[in-house]
Amino acid sequence: MTGAPVPFLDLAAQHAEVRAELDGAWADITATNGFIGGPHVAAFEAAFAGYCGTRTCVGVGNGTDALELILRALGIGTGDEVVVPANTFVATVEAIVTAGATPVFVDVDDDTLLVTADAIAAAIGPRTAAAIVVHLYGQMPDMDAIGAVAERTGIALVEDAAQAHGARWLERRAGAYGRAAAFSFYPGKNLGAFGDAGAITTDDIELADSIRSLADHGRRLDTRHEHDASGRNSRLDALQAAVLSIKLKRLDEWNSARRGAADEYRKRLDQTPCRVLGRDPRSVPVHHLEIVRVPDRPRVLGVLDAHGIGWGLHYPIPVHRQPPFAQFAREPYPVTERAAQEIVSVPMFPTITSREIEQVCDVLVAATQGSASGTRS
Repeated sequence: MTGAPVPFLDLAAQHAEVRAELDGAWADITATNGFIGGPHVAAFEAAFAGYCGTRTCVGVGNGTDALELILRALGIGTGDEVVVPANTFVATVEAIVTAGATPVFVDVDDDTLLVTADAIAAAIGPRTAAAIVVHLYGQMPDMDAIGAVAERTGIALVEDAAQAHGARWLERRAGAYGRAAAFSFYPGKNLGAFGDAGAITTDDIELADSIRSLADHGRRLDTRHEHDASGRNSRLDALQAAVLSIKLKRLDEWNSARRGAADEYRKRLDQTPCRVLGRDPRSVPVHHLEIVRVPDRPRVLGVLDAHGIGWGLHYPIPVHRQPPFAQFAREPYPVTERAAQEIVSVPMFPTITSREIEQVCDVLVAATQGSASGTRS
């Protein structure tokens, strides 16, 4: 089990593939001094909308802003409830609360750790205005069933696709379901910028116009000096747009490499105490994170550290147990709470090698052998 350290993420290798294009974009933008808006932003918005299969895209400052701007543009706020999975990053819930609405937490499926249509349906009440579906770890839940619930009940369906760039449910990509979808381009994402950046995709042009206005200080789209609403400053800048356009051309290739790595993890960890997440055969995941559930996690993390294996925790303290949001927890969420004690994110990036995956799996299995927990069924 000896070997070179395995990083949790290797952005340098990805950037090396596109270094010449990145340098060219930097030279162009600094030469023209077109840092905000302009052709680079317009080109990326058009390309990303086309990639996701939507009519339009609005670039914004980050993924959290994207979620909040969607809710505000939909008119969701004080007095409204928004159904949201308990197993998610804090930003999903933060956006709901910042918009003035009330989050209604629901538990997730024990196999995939994703929200289900049944859980959403059971949580809908007279004040429910929307449900946010989180494509966590890069996999989409059953969007047909969830969409049917939204259509039947009349609530707005919003996608949190911050970890799912290029993921598909059947033939449609993340970002092409519901009223709108929020994306984050944080540097470590499958499609990552060189800083904070985000976008919203939608087929609703009127909604997109409202979002674009709110993201630009509430400014009317047809004039520079009139403001119809109190908005915010949340714009995708030209440098980030140029970087994203360059990387977008390689996203499918990089996602395919991640799927190959995930398949190898699955094969090597089958019938061991390390439990990988389930995958619905109708879903094409992009494995933003490779999640393994392990017994005695503190011991496992210590062994990983001793062998130079990078790791992460996504997320060890559920949102409904975080002080700002604990008031919204109406019941126990046993799947989310148990998973929070077991999950470990192991190295996953497009250039990870079979040797590195073998090394990670050998260390994981050795660290969990003899545990009181049984093997994966």
